[in-house]
Formats: sequence, C-alpha cells, structure tokens
Amino acid sequence: MGALSLGLTGAAATSATATPAGTNASVTFTTGAGDAESYVVLAERGGSAAALAEQLEAKGANVTSVNDRVGMVIVTSTDANFAKKARSMKDVFGAASEGVVGRSPRLHKKDAVERPNRGPGFGEGTDTSPPSGTGHGHHKGHRAGRFAPDPLDDKLWGMDMINAPEAQRIEFGDRRVKVGIMDTGVDASHPDIGANFDHKLSRNFVTDIPAIDGPCEYDGCVDPADVDNGGHGTHVAGTVAAVKNGMGVSGVAPGVGIVNVRAGQDAGYFFVGPTVNALTYAADAGLDVVNMSFYVDPWAYYCNGGAPEDSPEEAAEQDMIIESVSRALSYAHDKDVTLVGALGNAANDLGQPLTDASSPNYPEGNEHERTIDPANCLDLPTQHEDVIGVSAVGPSERKAYYSNYTTDVDSGQIEVSAPGGDAYDWPNATGPNPESMILSSVPENVVKAEGSVDEDGNITPDGEGWVVKDCLKRSRRGSHRGELCGYYEYYQGTSMASPHAAGVAALIVSRYGKMNGRAGYGLDPDRTESILMSSARNTPCPEPRLFDYPAPIPASYNAQCAGDADFNGFYGDGIIDAAAAIAPRRR
Repeated sequence: MGALSLGLTGAAATSATATPAGTNASVTFTTGAGDAESYVVLAERGGSAAALAEQLEAKGANVTSVNDRVGMVIVTSTDANFAKKARSMKDVFGAASEGVVGRSPRLHKKDAVERPNRGPGFGEGTDTSPPSGTGHGHHKGHRAGRFAPDPLDDKLWGMDMINAPEAQRIEFGDRRVKVGIMDTGVDASHPDIGANFDHKLSRNFVTDIPAIDGPCEYDGCVDPADVDNGGHGTHVAGTVAAVKNGMGVSGVAPGVGIVNVRAGQDAGYFFVGPTVNALTYAADAGLDVVNMSFYVDPWAYYCNGGAPEDSPEEAAEQDMIIESVSRALSYAHDKDVTLVGALGNAANDLGQPLTDASSPNYPEGNEHERTIDPANCLDLPTQHEDVIGVSAVGPSERKAYYSNYTTDVDSGQIEVSAPGGDAYDWPNATGPNPESMILSSVPENVVKAEGSVDEDGNITPDGEGWVVKDCLKRSRRGSHRGELCGYYEYYQGTSMASPHAAGVAALIVSRYGKMNGRAGYGLDPDRTESILMSSARNTPCPEPRLFDYPAPIPASYNAQCAGDADFNGFYGDGIIDAAAAIAPRRR
C-alpha cells in the first residue's frame, strides 16, 4: 500500500491546527423561505477549514462537511446571496454552488459512445453481426492454475495487446497493493470481484439525491460501499483486477486489492465535495493507484476566470473547482498515490482552441457557446500535472474514433495509450461490433434492469452478442452447491483504456515497491509513471497523418497526428506494455 497516514475515516476530515480566519463581522447569512442549496467554500491556501467552518456556522450556514486536508467546507444555506457573501469573507479563496466535477458516460442517457448498440449509431442500420461463442458458458468447478487463462480471456484482445499474460508470469500482483476505483460503485458480490474486494477500506462518499438519482434504495440515501447500481465501476474494476478463478475474465493485475472509493451519484454525476473527499481519503488510507474513468461536467473545460462568455458566478464556480480538485490531486500524489485518468470521448484536439456548446450541462438547460483557449482551460482531472492521461486504441491499434488527442505534444495533455475498444474497427464495418470493444464484469442487477438479462438469469434478444454469462459448477462435496454465475458486457471508451493503465501501474508497484517503515508498502508515483511511460511501446503516427476513418464514421472524426514515434498526440509515449514494465532487467 502507499504511504499510510491517520486522517479521513468517513466522508470528511476535520482539524483545527492552522491559524483561524478573520472575524468577518459584517457578513451574516439570512434564512430564506426556499429550499436549502449546497455550497463549497474554500479556505485560502494554508488556511484552516475547521476554523472557517466555525465562522460559517456562527453566521447562519449549516456545515455538512469539513476537509482540512485541502481547506474545503461544504455547507447548506437558503440565502440566495450566500456564495457572494462568503467570497467577501477574509481568508476565503472562493465559494460557489457545489459544482459537478464529472460524470460517468455509461450512465448518461445522451452518451452513445460506450455502448453504441444502445444509442444512435453512425449509419442507418445497426447490424452487429454477433460473434460466435457469446452467450452462456458452462463448465465444471475447478480452480485455474496461476497462469492458466480464465474461460473468457480469449475475448480480451486488449490484454494480449499489452502483454498482460506474459507479465503475470513474472508479477501476478501483490495483495498489499490497493487500487482505488473512483466511480459510481463496485459490486463486491460479482464472482470475479469479490475475492479481491477490500471491504475494510472501501467507502461511499455519496448521498443519493432523489431528484436526480431516483428513489433511495437504502435508509439515509447512502448506499453500502459494496454495491454498484450503474455497472461502470464494476466493469472498470474487472479490467484492473478481476481474479483468476476458473470462470469469466481475469484482470491486468489479478492479485492486487480493489477498493471502492465511490464519488459518483447513481445518475452518474461527480460533485466536487465527494470527489475531493474521496481523493484525500485515498491518500490517507494508503491506496497505491486510483483510477478515474469519469468525464468533466458540467463544464467540458474549466477555464481560469471562466470563458469570455461565462457569467461572473460561472467563472467563480470554475475557479473554486479548479483549485479544490487540484489541491486534492496534489495531496494524493504527495502521499504516493499514482493517479490515472481517462482522456475523454469527445474526439477533441485538446491542443487547439475550440467552441464548447455543451456546458454547463447541470442543471440542464443552462448550456451556452463558450470559446475554449487551451492555454487557459483544462480538462479535469485528466489534464492535471499529477494525473496520467490515457487515450484509447482499437484492436488494430488505430486511435479509437471517439478518443481525445492533442496536436500540442509539448503540453503534457497525454501520457500513454491503452486498449479502449473501437466498435467500428473491423473490416467492412456497417454497424458496431461488440468483439472490437472491451469485455469485463458487470453486476447482475444492472443487466437485468437494462433488459439484457431476464429475471430467470437468461440473456434476452437485446443482450445477445453484447452480454456474456459464464457459470461455474460448485462441488457437491462442499457446503455451497449448485452453480455460480457472473455476467460480462462489452463497453468501449477511454474509461476502458484507463483501467488497463491502472492495472499495469499496480503491477509496477507490486514489482518495485518496498516497505517504508510504518508508512507501509508502496512506490513513489513519479517512478511508477516513469516506468509506465518508458516501457510503453513506441507507436508512430499513421501515414498520412490526417487519419481518415472509414465509413460509417463521419468525416468530422478525422484526426491529425502530431509528433514522432517516440511521442505523439495519438499515443503519447506509446501503447502500454505490462511485460516490459515489470521485466527482470528493470530491477
């Protein structure tokens, strides 16, 4: 595990060791008749969040969370002018309505990238030509050998591309290494997840909001830290560390631990408070790697001081989110957490100015055109200096049509590339092909809720070719008889590329980490990143460099590759290589 320190054990940390803020006697928050709204107030750098919280409470705000690791206080207030008043207080860096940091594309109704069979495609038809061999697998109970593949591993072309099976013969993954899945939950009951799931360390930092998440499933609207009502987090976790157990699939690092550090709502939104609290918890709990497969929202790009078309309040919100998330990412990095993030699915050139007409998309209906200058705006969390940004490739190793990229190769906007799937990366494609995507674990409750599996556990026509069921007969001599079944589904996206890289990072920590007294087992994240990047396989730009995606992909997705074989805007330092990363010669 990474450096372990005492601190955050729930949704927030409290401390009162820093110098108190000023008195701010002239500020008072009034009580209105409307519903209370949630706000984030950020202390000046080096200031005390606990002292600031006392002042805010004394002036009429209801404090709900205090995180002194980054100086963040979350409050609720009915004062319509709360944010403006709070910003006028001494020792306050910024204040705004609690903004959304990101969303899970899997859960967003308008997003057809991750599962193109569920949304509008590029062509008129959606003939998927389902591959043979999908459906219901059934085999006798046994434990696979340490290096024997699991039954569905032959469908994991991405694992072969990054040489994961070869790497596992050298380094299987150390149980002391813990990978945090910062997503919308992880299903610990899934047979490919449970054995590696760390119940003791897993946390849920989210309170469900019925207005956006639907009716609460549990008392207090707080789900247990071992459930996943969306499927995205469980899919990500399976790619990182699905266990080798003789059924289903196996992950990149099948011997490491999985920790759910849930920061996303059931609806898929990632609010700044839970995101920051999850990051600082990951650091204090000693996690080694954190995977962040979520999008930036409500702002597709966060601009310092806002974009020219943004209102002063919108600019203040962006400044507050940039500062608070950056503090949390830096805190985690300084505590030896390797941070891995998805580069995004908008097919955007991150190195050139562009027009964003999608932000802010929460609350809905506030979108407006914005001029995005890459010198002043960034994609959080991926473009933070401490985050390893991962682009996606398809099975032919072309840049996936949806993956973001950059023509500014010196900007640090991309580090490496990894298999993310490309549903149209197959010969003479007229519709999406699932086998060109990424197969991984999904919760049974999710595939049943979406109609891919019926109540009896059988794959429906809607799920045929896209969902795979694999079952293991249990021994009759044991106390548990019958069969154990798991479900697996094909997704695509940079959300699927990122966990491949996170898994390799976990193998690197397993291979080269060491004990550091009471701090625990771990490895400096800069060294982890250096090994990951230097071991990546150099992948040159295509020729011609303006890559023209064949039909049915529209010409608007064509992308210009800049750079050379050593480093370019499609692949960064190259396609990750697990075997090269942990090769004995690197000792």
